[in-house]
Amino acid sequence: MNRFDSALHDRQIALRRAAPAILQINVGKLCNLTCTHCHVNAGPKRKEIMTRETVDRILDWLRTRGVPAGVHTLDLTGGAPEMIPDFRHFIASGRALLPQGRIIDRCNLTILLEPGYEGMAEFLREQRVEIVASMPCYSPKNVNEQRGDGVFDASIAALQLLNRLGYGTPGGLPLHLVYNPVGAFLPGDQAELEADYKRELRAHFGIEFHSLFTITNMPVARFASWLRHQGEYERYLQTLIEAFNPSSVDALMCRDTINVGWRGEVYDCDFNQQLKMQLRGRDREPLSLWDLDPERLEGNAILTGDHCFGCTAGAGSSCGGALVDEDPQTLAA
Repeated sequence: MNRFDSALHDRQIALRRAAPAILQINVGKLCNLTCTHCHVNAGPKRKEIMTRETVDRILDWLRTRGVPAGVHTLDLTGGAPEMIPDFRHFIASGRALLPQGRIIDRCNLTILLEPGYEGMAEFLREQRVEIVASMPCYSPKNVNEQRGDGVFDASIAALQLLNRLGYGTPGGLPLHLVYNPVGAFLPGDQAELEADYKRELRAHFGIEFHSLFTITNMPVARFASWLRHQGEYERYLQTLIEAFNPSSVDALMCRDTINVGWRGEVYDCDFNQQLKMQLRGRDREPLSLWDLDPERLEGNAILTGDHCFGCTAGAGSSCGGALVDEDPQTLAA
């Protein structure tokens, strides 16, 4: 029994799957940026990307099994999802299968301005794709420190482009920003940070967006390496453990999400994917999405580890931001 399972057991909490609602696809590790907090180790030189054959097998599973079982959201992440050759095919085909559902692109913003990606923002608008965009801060220093020189200015230009296309405006297409702490500490209060972001981005750049999602940096992959290099890994993990918030467990994203890797393999979440904690069948064989019967997932146990304290510390953390209203700094004190 790992420390996270022990924490659940001590509080008589059962972490089990609900009915699947979200199909989250990590299409690969190729990205135009190399961010210090990246839990995927993504970058410009990575070769792992999803093939057309795998994309089509996923779409076939969604049509024949996922949608009938209640999956209503297709969530594409990476890397930079837009960089795989079949991104537009994936989005357009997904929209045909989910005409009233949610399709999410987890976008780093800068890719929308890169040569070769002209018209990408317009394509996303045409397909009514919800954009969740990484924006670690509303000031240049912190963004460039975490994501690379010049990224702040490019992100601002991309947000202004999206606003001109109707994203983030009242009644417009959904545009949400993501805040990750620049360092080994928990994010602050989500509502307060959202108010700060909206005030500063509106005042200085005329930018509008709908919501801010605060996401805890996970001690996985590149961020874990950075922590170890700084001699901060154990201290940060202890911070997460001491801030464990039992009330966040029911809202964890792993409960209703099927996470899929770039080769089609399945996991409970994207962090488990990076740790190679693949779902397995009754005979312990590793499972791909096309092996999975979604209607038999409800009630199944979820694979956990120490990293799960990252999703349950303070106000909790998910791909949709904080999970509960409590102030994480208060809980961590």
